[in-house]
Amino acid sequence: MMPLLPSSSSSRAGLVLAVAVVSLLSCSSHVAAGGRHDYGDALAKAILFFQGQRSGRLPQDQAVTWRSHSGLSDGSAANVDLTGGYYDGGDNVKFGFPMAFTTTMLSWSVLEHGGRMPTTRARDAARAAVRWGADYLLKAAARAAAGTLYVGVGDADADHRCWERPEDMDTPRTVYAVSASAPGSDVAGETAAALAAASMVFRAADKAYARRLLDAARAVMGLAVRYQGKYSDHVGDNVGAYYASYSGYKDELLWGSAWLLWATKNTSYLNYLNSLGANDGVDMFSWDNKLAGARVLLARRTLVDGDKRFDPFRQQAEDFICRVLPNSPSSTTQYTPGGLMHKSGYANLQYVASATFLLTTYAKYMAVSKRVFYCQTLRVTSKSLRALAKKQVDYILGDNPLGMSYMVNYGARWPRRIHHRASSMPSVAAHPAHIGCQEGFQRYYYSGGANPNVHTGAVVGGPDERDAYPDDRADYSRSEPTTYTNAPLVGCLAYLAGKPNK
Repeated sequence: MMPLLPSSSSSRAGLVLAVAVVSLLSCSSHVAAGGRHDYGDALAKAILFFQGQRSGRLPQDQAVTWRSHSGLSDGSAANVDLTGGYYDGGDNVKFGFPMAFTTTMLSWSVLEHGGRMPTTRARDAARAAVRWGADYLLKAAARAAAGTLYVGVGDADADHRCWERPEDMDTPRTVYAVSASAPGSDVAGETAAALAAASMVFRAADKAYARRLLDAARAVMGLAVRYQGKYSDHVGDNVGAYYASYSGYKDELLWGSAWLLWATKNTSYLNYLNSLGANDGVDMFSWDNKLAGARVLLARRTLVDGDKRFDPFRQQAEDFICRVLPNSPSSTTQYTPGGLMHKSGYANLQYVASATFLLTTYAKYMAVSKRVFYCQTLRVTSKSLRALAKKQVDYILGDNPLGMSYMVNYGARWPRRIHHRASSMPSVAAHPAHIGCQEGFQRYYYSGGANPNVHTGAVVGGPDERDAYPDDRADYSRSEPTTYTNAPLVGCLAYLAGKPNK
């Protein structure tokens, strides 16, 4: 089986990034003069994180050198090449649902805020991160026209009973798929969104690749619409215990249609999304529930393009914002004493990053259209949304009661014992001998020492509702980083890097 080979554009972007990456890997960053955060530095690190999450055959210009090749036989159980892609967090499973969301949000970050990234190096590195995910999703969608979409690799239960480096893993690499007999409209709709969004990222630079992505997006969306159901009800092996589709699949049908409408300008997608009747009010945006994201994306057509057919989505987007703003009479969002949004006791910063991305993006739309709206008596402007977004990002970067940055290797104080197998164990270069499943637990997981490999840019789950953070490897709900936390944060940091004093 052919291993994943890096594309030429990915390789070039990685090479450019590698030139400047030594300082990012060797020392923590600083806060800019005058106490302001260095958003450009944080952005570079947030993007670099994705290199540490790579699966497959790594390119020669791989900058995160404590990682090596892994999962080189992925897909062989189903006679298909599923090498590559990303591990979602600190484990060694490839879950298609959050990986597709990660790719969508990285793409949206580039499309919406790439022009504000302070350097071409950052833009190239962000596109390379998109392409690593998109290359894998193309493989997963290779048989979509025939009715099959591959949605995961690795037995999650077996994997979670081991503490192994990706390079050492010897747990089953089971392949999971959705199809006509085992529908998964949620994961298929999200995969279609990711492929469509990525196609726009590469439309100018690599037209042939962009066409392949868009063709695959259409095929996968057709699968989502024709065979409707929740993937976590059908794929088996307890996959639903990890990334169950709690919100159902209507939000992904809306989300996928919204992205294909933007990518193709085909009004049949508008007719379809209008037929869905997805009218639930929401105050959260995540890998599971896409309603708020789809509404903000569609509101763009009214605020930026002036198309009044999308005004109902603009109203729903503003309802979401009113549920998030701390001083809004209709707010349903809790804030910690230190001022951080608190949506969940599990990996809360993922929800903060995603909601903050929508605030920055809607602020951009409002500034373009000079729009002001009201949450009952509260006047909302683009400036007020920027201020809240900046406060959330600054909290993550260290402006909080503990004075701790929740991004690894940014600032003077940051988490040292993150819940991440590869980071917490010596690299293959430092320790070539195989480290077994239980040996990993005994020697490294339960160790109180700092992780030997600094996973630069990783954003952990974050503090609790009282702003407390124990820096405990075993407390995975707070100490595990995920790709779907970093992906929207890339857009937030790019937005702030463009005007660091605003």
